[in-house]
Amino acid sequence: MLTEIHPKIPMRDKAATKDFYLNKLGFQQFGGEYDDYLMVQKDNIQIHFFQYTDLDPRENYGQVYIRTNNIEELYQLMIDKKIDIPQSGRLQSMPWKQKEFSLLDPDNNLLTFGQSIYSVSETDQTTGR
Repeated sequence: MLTEIHPKIPMRDKAATKDFYLNKLGFQQFGGEYDDYLMVQKDNIQIHFFQYTDLDPRENYGQVYIRTNNIEELYQLMIDKKIDIPQSGRLQSMPWKQKEFSLLDPDNNLLTFGQSIYSVSETDQTTGR
């Protein structure tokens, strides 16, 4: 029944959000131009933004988890583009068998990118193959 999910997160300044996602993260805008709404996509990922001018970034808990199939290349691309990645968001292997890194957008929405690090033998046991 369910086929996709597209998170909606707050933005204070549409121009700043648009610049960050299009020019730094490589997303493209789609769906038209609206005063208080922005939609971006990259590969199979879409993120929607709604205008929230009174948002206090220090109190924003917006978060999006984005799966990838090449975490090392994506991480290096972010480093090469000089995207600020906090020390706690550096690429690392997590106990839940994901390799992840995180960054904050201009409104302190947390973007976490992750890739499964199951070994072939664990995958075989899980799928029965």
